[in-house]
Amino acid sequence: MPPGVPDPARPDVPHPDTAGTNPEQGSAVVEFTFLALLLMVPVVYFVITLGQLQGGSFAVAGAADQAAKVFVAQADAGAGRAAAEQAVQLALADYGQPAGNATLETACSSPDCTAAGSAVTVTVRLTVPLPFVPFGEALRLDAGHLTATSTQIVGRFR
Repeated sequence: MPPGVPDPARPDVPHPDTAGTNPEQGSAVVEFTFLALLLMVPVVYFVITLGQLQGGSFAVAGAADQAAKVFVAQADAGAGRAAAEQAVQLALADYGQPAGNATLETACSSPDCTAAGSAVTVTVRLTVPLPFVPFGEALRLDAGHLTATSTQIVGRFR
């Protein structure tokens, strides 16, 4: 047989002169890597964003609960509000959430918030920003807005 002509008796064996000249050889690795990156980056970002939202929901629930508890333990309403704000900041910091993204509201069932039997309701609102977004504050791109409310009764004996 002349060189470059395949042997018709053995079609499954490539001729030595034409072996390795397939232009598609090795492209599957490139395609797999490209598609894996193209598909995995959004999935990983979605998981990170869900993690931020879950952490924010734990933070806001804990902050509201602790703020209501420390509010009713104080002697007067002014000290109660200050202690509640400090408790919210501490609870948010424990979960890695910036305190500047949260707001605190308190409401009492009676005019005197520290009277025995009065119900104190604390509401904490938190804005969770999208992770890894540059200029997120200017663009106002948020992953979600979370709210938690907790109510505590002022005890007779303190």
